Amino acid sequence: MLWRIARHLAAIAGIVLLGGLLSATLVRLAPGFDTDERAFDPSLNAESVHALREARAGEHNILRFYAAYLRGALHGDLGTSHALGQPVQNLLRERWPVTLRVAGIGLLLGWLLAAALAFSACLWRRTAYDLFGTTLSGAFLCIPAAVLALLSVILNAPGYLAIALIVFPKIYRYARNLLGKAYALPHITAARAKGLGEIRILLWHVLPVVAPQTIALAGITVSIALGASIPIESLCGLPGIGQLAWQAALARDLPLLVNVTVLVTLVTLLANSGADVMIHMLRPREA
Repeated sequence: MLWRIARHLAAIAGIVLLGGLLSATLVRLAPGFDTDERAFDPSLNAESVHALREARAGEHNILRFYAAYLRGALHGDLGTSHALGQPVQNLLRERWPVTLRVAGIGLLLGWLLAAALAFSACLWRRTAYDLFGTTLSGAFLCIPAAVLALLSVILNAPGYLAIALIVFPKIYRYARNLLGKAYALPHITAARAKGLGEIRILLWHVLPVVAPQTIALAGITVSIALGASIPIESLCGLPGIGQLAWQAALARDLPLLVNVTVLVTLVTLLANSGADVMIHMLRPREA
């Protein structure tokens, strides 16, 4: 068991390091990497422009830059943002609570809405109601995240509502299929024939069947919510990690982009690993 845990942690560390390297490589190879908007300021003299270019000189060799970044990260130094002129560590510390609140509330609302519609569709078994849920989820599935963010700005709605509407259709369609298959199992039919109530059937016979797949879906929706937070925070003016990632991408801020990529990759892997652990803990009980 300890060996499996060690291998899993080593795999997570390897994927995080590889994700940071790939992010740095893509930024370095992007067109206009050496361009700094501040260099076009007419108030700057030649020495200031030269200093701006020298500040990025160490980023031309991506392997050397990434090795220096890892050495600094081991000592608690994540570098300094070129665009904002602040230590990256301070920026992440100030902004992660905003993203945690927006993405967390959005995930909770999306799950509540999807679960309520999926469970009610399976319990009522009305074609019209099922068609309504399918149509509603399909409509929101076709709307881009940026459009939902713009609508939330126009309607003065909170940003977490847009995240909820983004994750809702993905949760609903999968949960509806899981519940439909679970309620079609023979032992559910037998339980209804014996006169068991719907609440007891749900708690004792349906939820244990769909729990592993639902937990796995919960881990996936974390990454969906984090990805949706980038356009939503940027357009809604929310000072979170998503807005920080957007600003770093526009400015080609290599130190900031690498750290944001590593952070998002780490959170996504930990969420999926947590889901795997919970599924593994449920298996002995099912047996």
